[in-house]
Amino acid sequence: MTKVVNYISEAFQELKSNVTWPVWSEVQRLTIIVAIFSVVFALLTWGVDELFVKALEGFFNIIK
Repeated sequence: MTKVVNYISEAFQELKSNVTWPVWSEVQRLTIIVAIFSVVFALLTWGVDELFVKALEGFFNIIK
């Protein structure tokens, strides 16, 4: 159990002293960029899915 406590303590010390944290404005800007990219990617994925659905429906209608 001492090893686990020691590991967690050292991890927190590492985060305090050796990690360079970004400024708050940069965090906000990057969060907005990630959110916009996620929405655009989701819409593109939905669009490609709809395209494949229509193509498969057309294909199976031709076969009938």
